[in-house]
Amino acid sequence: MKILNNYPILFLAFLFAFIFNVEMPQLHAQDVKKSTVRLKADYYKIMDGDIYFDLAATARVDGENITVPNIDLILTNEFNGEEVELGTTTTNKMGKSKYILKSINELKPDSLNIYTVNVSFKGNEKFKRASRTVSFKDASITASIITKDSINYVSAIIKETSTDSLLSDQYLNVQVQRLFRPLRIGEEFNSTDKNGTIIVPVAEGIPGIDGNLIIEVVLLDSDDYGTVKAIINAPLGKPIVEESTFDQRTMWSPRGKTPLFLLIFPNLIIFGMWGLIIYLFINLFKISKS
Repeated sequence: MKILNNYPILFLAFLFAFIFNVEMPQLHAQDVKKSTVRLKADYYKIMDGDIYFDLAATARVDGENITVPNIDLILTNEFNGEEVELGTTTTNKMGKSKYILKSINELKPDSLNIYTVNVSFKGNEKFKRASRTVSFKDASITASIITKDSINYVSAIIKETSTDSLLSDQYLNVQVQRLFRPLRIGEEFNSTDKNGTIIVPVAEGIPGIDGNLIIEVVLLDSDDYGTVKAIINAPLGKPIVEESTFDQRTMWSPRGKTPLFLLIFPNLIIFGMWGLIIYLFINLFKISKS
């Protein structure tokens, strides 16, 4: 009877232990400290090309800066107190992503002709929610090649699109596209005059494929206008002469293009040595028979 009277106590103890074991992992999971995601958003406009946002996500975990891959970023256009979702993009394994606009008309500016786009991350089990806002005005660059006194120049004009006003005191980079890093031409800082114009001479002798140069005029990372780039294809370069000897019989060619003297003379030496050895064996055989 004493054992039966203890059953309610044993049952309650078992039930408490079960609930305690179930709740502890959940409480532990809730106590895990989440890391803060840092978002980077830059606006790019290529004249007669893509208009896009260059996005990146990083975080500091255990004292180390890491990239944050495979997270969804939501882009929202904000204007005059309204919000319109543009779309979603996912970061790659390097924590980067690019969201391309079909045209600037996808965005609506506010009353001051300023475009505002918010990039947000809702958070997950590892990282806290985060957001980043980028604001800019629409600008355009018109670039061309002009010739004065037999000297070629790059002429570029920058203006604000909404007001059609020329922009003075803007620093434009003039550079030639290269495989790894652009080749800067002209002065280090080319500031536009009151007419929003720069004129930069193009040096002679710059090598280019078939004599063509791809010249870029860039407003780089402006606080007001983002990055704006105009591209010119100009036949002003020095044609590249191919000096490759890949298909010739040289010492550094592939095995199928071995120089003939390396094929002939070593083989003649080998055959001569084997011939001498055979001759000596024949004479030894004749001596043994005699």
